Amino acid sequence: MTDFFQNGVIATLQRIGERPVAEIEAELRDFSSQRSVILLLPALYSEFEGPAMPRIIEELRSVPYLKKIVLSLDRADEEQFRRVKGIMRGLPAECRVLWQDSPDIKAIYDELDAAGFNVRVPGKGRSVWLTLGYILADHETESCAIALHDCDIVNYSRELLARLVYPIVHPALNFEFSKGYYARATDRLYGRVTRIFYTPLLRSLTKILGNRPFLDFLDSFRYPLSGEFACIGELARSLRISPTWGLEVSMLSEVYQQTNVNRVCQVEILDTYEHKHRELSKDDPSTGLSRMAEDIAQTLFRVLSQDGYVMSDSFFRTLLSTYIQESRKAIEKYNGLASLNGLAYDRNAEIGATEVFVNSMKRAQEEFARDPIGIPLMSAWVRVTAAKPDLQDRLFALVEAHNR
Repeated sequence: MTDFFQNGVIATLQRIGERPVAEIEAELRDFSSQRSVILLLPALYSEFEGPAMPRIIEELRSVPYLKKIVLSLDRADEEQFRRVKGIMRGLPAECRVLWQDSPDIKAIYDELDAAGFNVRVPGKGRSVWLTLGYILADHETESCAIALHDCDIVNYSRELLARLVYPIVHPALNFEFSKGYYARATDRLYGRVTRIFYTPLLRSLTKILGNRPFLDFLDSFRYPLSGEFACIGELARSLRISPTWGLEVSMLSEVYQQTNVNRVCQVEILDTYEHKHRELSKDDPSTGLSRMAEDIAQTLFRVLSQDGYVMSDSFFRTLLSTYIQESRKAIEKYNGLASLNGLAYDRNAEIGATEVFVNSMKRAQEEFARDPIGIPLMSAWVRVTAAKPDLQDRLFALVEAHNR
């Protein structure tokens, strides 16, 4: 059980008490007649071969309020696609599988690329973006709520989904976007990129630039890099998305631009959250947390520059030294937290991780100086529709044909 304290500029909906999930779902079933709920699942085929996806499928069998489940399947051949289709057909909601590796879908990407849209970078961001296009092409879902969560959650519970969509679907609440948060802890603390990179970096930026509304907004999220969010369909249609590890940062930036902060909330969706843990990749900056931190920093620098912030060489030198100080403060705080709760905590390893993240920031700065635009965000679907009016309808027809 947590407290009810509200800080930051967005609403925080904590988990207080033990309300039965069936009670929440009964309300959602009634509310869904006014705002239908669609679940978007970005998955690799390999996740069906591990423990996470079978558990998620089993939990979703009991969810009574979903209108549709759309699984975006990546890195799968045709036989694997057919197998996943069979698995998804066992769920009570209407299910569709968008096969990212199909020749037809690749042709859609080629067409978009030829038209000048930035869709060349594969990965979760592109997968989510195209699947949103398919969902929004269905005219029956214009007033829907779209929820997304990762597919590697080992301790998944259907309560996660119910709590995530509740603020968006409840007709007496006025939220357009909800972000999930949770504790990343077992016998030790996880979430290093959030704990000792992202948050200290934001605090450093605030020290240098002063209190700015956008930085306050970003710093209000307890777990800003979580892969779980829900939003209304009208908002989803206007969002641009990064194809890199900067997906979550770009999403929050777009939400800040497109709606009012009073219509944004964060929801405690699980007590603890267990999924695959990425390596730091100290010796290979092209992978792991090192690459993730670099992409996040690049996205953050570019988002800030687009809002008119000036970032010179002297600014970045100050930022690096300030980040080192802020990260050390964070490490001492988490050392105290771990000590009180009897968790394993290696301060030396954490300091070593921040040194890796400093190098990630340096690479991000160098790339930003070389190319301030970098990898552009993928366009909002309102723009795609304006340029290619029939593309969403053709995408919708393709996915429907693949699922017959």
